[in-house]
Amino acid sequence: MSQTEQLSRWRLILGTETEQSFQGMGGVPLSAEELLMDSALGAIYGGPGEFGGGPGQGAGKGPSSPLLSKWLGDLRSLFDPETVAVVQNDAIERKGLKQLLLEPELLDNLEPDLNMASTLLMLKDQIPKKSKESARKFIRKIVEEINKLLEDDVRRAVTAALNRRAHSPLPSAAALDFPYTIRRNLKNYNAELKAVIPERVWFFDRASRINRWHVILDIDQSGSMGASILYSSVMACILASMTAVRTSVVAFDTQIMDLTPLCDDPVDLLFGFQMGGGTDIAKSIAYCQELVESPDKTLFFLISDLDEGGNRAALLRRLEEMKSSGVTVIVLLAIADGGKPYYDAQTAQRVAAMDIPCFACAPERLPELLERALKGQGLESLAVHRG
Repeated sequence: MSQTEQLSRWRLILGTETEQSFQGMGGVPLSAEELLMDSALGAIYGGPGEFGGGPGQGAGKGPSSPLLSKWLGDLRSLFDPETVAVVQNDAIERKGLKQLLLEPELLDNLEPDLNMASTLLMLKDQIPKKSKESARKFIRKIVEEINKLLEDDVRRAVTAALNRRAHSPLPSAAALDFPYTIRRNLKNYNAELKAVIPERVWFFDRASRINRWHVILDIDQSGSMGASILYSSVMACILASMTAVRTSVVAFDTQIMDLTPLCDDPVDLLFGFQMGGGTDIAKSIAYCQELVESPDKTLFFLISDLDEGGNRAALLRRLEEMKSSGVTVIVLLAIADGGKPYYDAQTAQRVAAMDIPCFACAPERLPELLERALKGQGLESLAVHRG
């Protein structure tokens, strides 16, 4: 190890206040990664730090949830799992998180909050057994709020997009298309009977289910993705409960996890994510390509901040391959604290230049986006244009 590397390590150990002294000894400024490491460690070991306060703080003056979510993501991208566990435990002890995690009644009384929910998901392996059920209840509160926002509109959107399915000449009461049959027979309204007398009855073709739409959600689980993961998971579970579409959910960092079997319960699905760590988007797209059976009936959502830690050229190539095969490809950018988009602008521009929709979408507009995509309509009116 060179003298410069030794000085940098000692500078990280002793903290920001020693910066001037180390430069006087011949030390060079810290690199971007070292500065991120310095910030992550300083938040816990450098006094009050960016989280504010220290041991003994009341629950109302605790750490900022948005900052904590970012810090946890940075920590996992910088250190190995063993080091992360040590620092997280120190954070719980030093920064007032321990009381929150150890007292179930505090979790029970917290108002639903996206940022705190993201933090709990990131710390799920640190939560004591006696608090785990309370943590799940808190996450379920958030899920119910999002479900109220999305469920009816998502179901309406899918129904509206797919209500022109092929009809079958084979009669079946269970497959009777009442709305279409009534519309086609309105001319046969009998005023005396005050009823429509149908000349012909239309039935849905059961075979159309075999060729139903396949919706694939490929979700980045890095530290900046908390809010996006919450919304995406709830939407995935709503879609999975509908027979009109088939749904797959893939989570990724540098590894791939197929979470589709957990789609019966959005809370189980959320607890399946391992938030934080690196990112290999190209690798996840390659996995999702293997899931595609009928490209012209596949809708692929990449939900990510596009901060590629792997091969960016491979990411762009994989997206182009999927689009060229006939798959409908849409990139949804990460939604950070306060609903603001958070993403790598350069990569987003490269993706958009490939004629792949790439934008941030307010959660309440997700059903409209889904309907337009299933109908093959343009998504320009949904895009958030930013300078």
